[in-house]
Amino acid sequence: MWLDENGYPTDEAIIQIEQWDGNDIIGFIEFIREIWHWPEWGFELKGKRVLRLELHTGGWSGNEDVISALFKSLFWLYWQKSRRGGHHYFRVPLSRTRR
Repeated sequence: MWLDENGYPTDEAIIQIEQWDGNDIIGFIEFIREIWHWPEWGFELKGKRVLRLELHTGGWSGNEDVISALFKSLFWLYWQKSRRGGHHYFRVPLSRTRR
């Protein structure tokens, strides 16, 4: 349901990202990993108290669609920087998200 027959995120997946309500940050990040093309290469999550998420699109348009949707969502509040070539870095302090 979240990916089409070619592995691209469906419109429903993109809407889910854009309309994320800010709750269940871990579940949301897992959802992004689930639909990310090449997660073993372009998706890196580190940290315990502060999560550091790196997303590298590899130039794949489906991943670029996910980044565009993240830009429109509340998750973009965690954005730290982006570099040319599809490299995006996020910092998520869990002390604010776990209450």
